[in-house]
Amino acid sequence: MRHIDIHHLADNARFNRFHLGILAWCAVIIICDGYDLAVAGIALPSIMKSMGVTAQNAGFMVSSALFGMMFGAIFLGTIADRIGRPRAIAICLALFSVFTAAAGLTQDPYVFSAMRFLAGLGIGGVMPNVVAQMTEYSPRRIRSTMVTLMFSGYAVGGMLAALLGKGMIESYGWSSVFLAAGAPVVLIPFILKSLPESMPFLVKQNRLAELKTILANMEPGYTPQADDRFAVPAHDRAEGAPIGKLFQDGRGFSTVMFWIAFFMCLFMVYALSSWLAKLMAGAGYSLGSALTFVLVLNFGAVIGAVGGGWLADRFHIKYVLVGMYALAAVSITLLGYKVSTEVLYLLVGLAGASTIGTQIVTYAYAGQFYPAAARSTGIGWASGVGRSGAILAPIVIGTLVGMALPLEQNFVAIAIPAVIATIAVSLIRHGRSASAAAVKADSRAPAAA
Repeated sequence: MRHIDIHHLADNARFNRFHLGILAWCAVIIICDGYDLAVAGIALPSIMKSMGVTAQNAGFMVSSALFGMMFGAIFLGTIADRIGRPRAIAICLALFSVFTAAAGLTQDPYVFSAMRFLAGLGIGGVMPNVVAQMTEYSPRRIRSTMVTLMFSGYAVGGMLAALLGKGMIESYGWSSVFLAAGAPVVLIPFILKSLPESMPFLVKQNRLAELKTILANMEPGYTPQADDRFAVPAHDRAEGAPIGKLFQDGRGFSTVMFWIAFFMCLFMVYALSSWLAKLMAGAGYSLGSALTFVLVLNFGAVIGAVGGGWLADRFHIKYVLVGMYALAAVSITLLGYKVSTEVLYLLVGLAGASTIGTQIVTYAYAGQFYPAAARSTGIGWASGVGRSGAILAPIVIGTLVGMALPLEQNFVAIAIPAVIATIAVSLIRHGRSASAAAVKADSRAPAAA
């Protein structure tokens, strides 16, 4: 009889077509997710004109998706640890595709807001699930790189919406970009067939034949045998309430620190997304530069996410994040001062790298911190709490803009959360993380006995 440590196999597997397939599917899902979130902002001027709504009402229409994302991240992240991850991902994909398309069929602002709230449930719910999926099945030595590479699809989706939206809206009206968002529904059967289930979930369900097939694909050196027994570390066993696991084994304080970091980072992300173009226009830059600023911000995000993930696989991910949040504080503050256009674009790119990019690396760290049995739950709650920062940011910064403060004070207000996040991440107790426990276990036990 052999005792197989499933996480040891996953941690030490060589990257192959199995891993590439998961990375590709998760990236496609996140690109669709990013498009769905960004599309409302791209079409907003046309929606306001078509429906005859005020700027205040238009802001509520857009923010309704953010409210949905907050609830979706918490509840659809938690449910995945109970019904299985591919099913939860499929539910989220159906929600944001169907209801974003439905929003394109209405001319009523209240119905539109309701559709965007329901779409937001899926937009927010899919994030913790794909991060958990990618974390579990990535070899440890390239785990952060794979998670951040996958999650950079979020910024790609935003850029896709910005680039395609203008032409489609001019030719076919604003509804066209929403109807196009319904297309990913056709991917659901392929996702259910292609994405592997969580390994601890399969052990709990006693679906051992399925587990053996996954392990053989993940690590070709493993040959299934009839008498194989599969070991799951105690902290990874899917028993009890997943929410309670976030506060067990000394993780409670660090869980709160993750919540603070997510809140502060998403505050910065949505403050910049909502007000960067407006603030720069007020500083004397042409409104025609708005799209360029958005593209530079998102391009910086991709560089920051992939670069941050690469660094996190070579150095300690916690300290890489501390450095990235510190860079956010500096680069955002400097945006408020008069500089040359070239330096301004560099600062906007650095701001994108150290806010949107840093958020993606923070997702990667949360995925590595929590045990597999509560990974989707941990990421989902952190993301859900963080969404309250996303909801608050446009309101707070909008109020400051309305007070006609000097430009530098507006950017200092956006930068202060970066300082708080830097402190929060530095206080996370990495020794309590699942990744630290796995390293200790690997140093003591072989994969099979």
